[in-house]
Amino acid sequence: MVIGTDLRSLATVLTALLVGLAATLAGCATIGGPVAVSDIKTVTGTWEGIVYPSSELDPYRVTLTIRDDGTYDVVSVPRQAIGASRSKGTIEIRDGRLFMKGERGRGVGRVLKNRDGSLQMVVDATLSDNSTLRVELSPSQ
Repeated sequence: MVIGTDLRSLATVLTALLVGLAATLAGCATIGGPVAVSDIKTVTGTWEGIVYPSSELDPYRVTLTIRDDGTYDVVSVPRQAIGASRSKGTIEIRDGRLFMKGERGRGVGRVLKNRDGSLQMVVDATLSDNSTLRVELSPSQ
């Protein structure tokens, strides 16, 4: 009966691969291409989204406010913490990307244009304790 078990294992792996492929294709259908940012005013305003820390299982909400002078404020609400966490920093634009340096770490942001014309910002960051995270943001309405 080893053959039956091997076939079930193979079917499970193939199913997982097909589900992963379908999810990837669905994600690609909504994301267009990158937007080269040349002026901070392109991204000035409030952005809201989700933080995906690599060291924790639970993502959490975040609000990023970018000002015309290149400074920013971040307010995040992790599930395990009581109250909000606040931080601030500066943004420098180079090669169409946002280089962020804050009180608790640094990151690089990219702005993407979805197929429907809306914008999305993705930030990959490394914190002072060397933990990493990814943030996916959309302009606040």
